Amino acid sequence: MNRFSESDWKLFRSKIVDWQEAYMDKLNKEYIEILSGEGNPSDKFWKLEERIKTDKKACGVQCEMKRSNLFFNIMSLLGEGTITLDDLNNFSDDLKETIEHFAKR
Repeated sequence: MNRFSESDWKLFRSKIVDWQEAYMDKLNKEYIEILSGEGNPSDKFWKLEERIKTDKKACGVQCEMKRSNLFFNIMSLLGEGTITLDDLNNFSDDLKETIEHFAKR
């Protein structure tokens, strides 16, 4: 899956920061809901701690920025809901078609 163009890689690098910021903003709002919800403060704390432990492994939070990981990073971002197929509009047709093919599985 390392056959995508240099322009796709450059475009991905330019977009990933905004995608991650938006995803983490969404997570922060969910964390506020956890902390604002009903229950004991200690229960909310531990629930949030476990959630952050899981969320920080998501590509929407951090991903290995290597060109060879481009396909896998995009698939992860799609799977997590960080991006949609519409976010790939400016990428090459080759990349979009490949991602769409595997995203439908």
